[in-house]
Amino acid sequence: MMASLLQCPTSPFPPSFSSINRRSPVLRFHFPFRHAVRCNLVDPIKFDNGKPYAPLLNTPALHLSSTATSHLEKTLPPFNKYDTRLRIFSGTANPALSHEIACYMGLELGKIKIKRFADGEIYVQLQESVRGCDVFLVQPTCPPANENLMELLIMIDACRRASAKTITAVIPYFGYARADRKTQGRESIAAKLVANLITEAGANRVLACDLHSGQSIGYFDIPVDHVYGQPVILDYLASKTICSDELVVVSPDVGGVARARAFAKKLSDAPLAIVDKRRHGHNVAEVMNLIGDVKGKVAVMVDDMIDTAGTITKGAALLHQEGAREVYACSTHAVFRKIVSSSKSWCTFWNHWCWVKKLEKH
Repeated sequence: MMASLLQCPTSPFPPSFSSINRRSPVLRFHFPFRHAVRCNLVDPIKFDNGKPYAPLLNTPALHLSSTATSHLEKTLPPFNKYDTRLRIFSGTANPALSHEIACYMGLELGKIKIKRFADGEIYVQLQESVRGCDVFLVQPTCPPANENLMELLIMIDACRRASAKTITAVIPYFGYARADRKTQGRESIAAKLVANLITEAGANRVLACDLHSGQSIGYFDIPVDHVYGQPVILDYLASKTICSDELVVVSPDVGGVARARAFAKKLSDAPLAIVDKRRHGHNVAEVMNLIGDVKGKVAVMVDDMIDTAGTITKGAALLHQEGAREVYACSTHAVFRKIVSSSKSWCTFWNHWCWVKKLEKH
């Protein structure tokens, strides 16, 4: 049979092969030629020995036995068509928010081990595989900002070294966002520094909520999804059934005019007022005067965060002095690091506080 094959006109072997001894190791094949198929290539391989041959894998000799097949079925994990490559992990800053997000997505929080050594160092280890997964790390950098920020960076690094496909840092409250520009000489722009740290740690995307200023998005060299808490606040105000003619939107400082103007357009293009605020130091505010008319109206102060509440309380006092009937204070990030007083202004603020608990719980 081998001799006839070598003498066949369509034989893949050159004529010189016919003179080779049958016992030559060149002709020792691992499968019979009757179980071979010829490959029709568009561009034939330019070798003297013709086109390649491949074995037929559907021959009985190459089939696995039923015993081996059943063993593989028992060894391999069952296929789950509902399996997802999305993973959500929570840091220690706000586990309640992370759990609520996971429940809304119909998922379970990923297993992660986070602990602190005696000297304050942070240890992070993922307790499950994230290879090829889209990972979301929920970790606001609320107080203590430095510890939570460092924990986020280590979590990102752990996911990157675990071969995650993409890493999205979900940062509802972005710390250091107020240090977004130089107001005096020899100051640092810490917002840009933090953006660089998150990028270099290995994050592929950042999701933030109500940044202090829109320019902070440009500090990142990766995509940033900037979401707003405005719809939740608007729904709350709509439930109060306030007449649009009696409503005025107030910006607590000059820097928040753009935010207040966008908010006023959503409230039937309500009029706008501005509080002229002069600072004598960090976290120290002094209200000078009011730009706009609030007499006999319901004033809605809109800000992105409330830290010590000095701006809000002094602004509410000024609005009452100018004749405002009611004062509502609306903010996304309730830091509440320091309660400054128990005056009437503070009580008014607290009674009309719009708590956006689904966005932040600090």
